[in-house]
Amino acid sequence: MLFVTNRAINEEKNGNPNRNISFYLDNTESEQSVYYSRRDGEGRYTEIGSANFHQELRDSSYKQILLYIHGFSNLPEPHIFPRAAKLQELFDAKEANGVQVVPMIWPCDNDASILGDYWDDQKAADASAFAFARVLEKFMAWRADSEPCIKRINLIAHSMGNRVLRQTLAAWRKYDRPGGLPLIFRNTFLMAADIVNESLERGKAGEGICHASRNVLVYYASDDLALRASKASNLKNKVASRRLGHSGPEDMSTVPGNVYAIDCDNFNTRYDTPTGHSYFLDNDAGESGVVFNHMLEAIQSGRVPTGDDFKERQIILT
Repeated sequence: MLFVTNRAINEEKNGNPNRNISFYLDNTESEQSVYYSRRDGEGRYTEIGSANFHQELRDSSYKQILLYIHGFSNLPEPHIFPRAAKLQELFDAKEANGVQVVPMIWPCDNDASILGDYWDDQKAADASAFAFARVLEKFMAWRADSEPCIKRINLIAHSMGNRVLRQTLAAWRKYDRPGGLPLIFRNTFLMAADIVNESLERGKAGEGICHASRNVLVYYASDDLALRASKASNLKNKVASRRLGHSGPEDMSTVPGNVYAIDCDNFNTRYDTPTGHSYFLDNDAGESGVVFNHMLEAIQSGRVPTGDDFKERQIILT
C-alpha cells in the first residue's frame, strides 16, 4: 500500500529512495519533509520517493485514487493502515481495479490521555497543512507533465482529518494558488467532520474544500458521541458551535451548490457501537455498509446518489 506522511521517522531526513524507514512515534512534531512510501507489511515500510510514488500510481491497474486522511489519536499501527486496508478490501470486493486507497498520515499524539491527545492533535493537524499542500502541488504537476495522468482523485477525511484538509487547502491557496484552487478532487467525503458546522460557508475557512471538489458529501449523525465530546472540549477555547459531522452544515443556503448533507443518524451506531463515529466501513458480518456503498456509487458515477429522501441537497440514508 502506497502512503505519504509527515510523521517523524527514526532515520535521517534526507536519505536515498528505496530505504527502510520506521516511525518515531514519540515525536509528534509535524515535519515539513514528506515521505512518499510503501507499506510492505505490518511495521515494514519503504521510502520510495515522490517520482517512484507517482510512477507507481500511474502504472497501477486501478482506475481511480482515494486519498484517506485519518482522524485524531490514530497511529499507523494498529489504527490507520488496518482501516485503510479494510477500505481497500471493500472496494476490491465490489470492483476489481476500481479504487486505490492511499493514506495521508499526519502525527497524532502517542500518549494515554485522550483529552491531551485532542489538543495536541489539533495543533499537529494545523501544522501539517504546509507539508500536505506540497503534496497536492506535486499531484497537480504529476497530472500535467509530458505524460499526463487522467486518473480521477477522490478524498475521504475522517473526524479531525477534516481539520487537516481544511487547513491544507487554505495554505495551498495562500502560498501556491493565489488565483484560486484547481478542481483536483472528483468527490470529497467529509466523514464525521470535527470542524465547526459553518466551515463550508462562503467566506469561511473551509470554503476551499468546495472549490477544489466536484462534489462535497458531508456525512453526519446527531448521536455521534465522539463529536459531542469534541463540542464540549472546544468550549475551553470558547468555540460553542456544533461540529459539521454532528449536525451537517448550519445553513444549506449559505454553502456552495456542490455540497450535499447526508444524515446517517438512523444507523451510525449500528456500525460503531456505542460511539457511532466510524460508520463508513463494514458491519459485523464484514459486509459493506450503507455509507460505504453510497461513497462507492458517487466514485463510480461522479454523481451523488440522492434516493427518495432527496430535498435541497439533503439526503437521509437508512
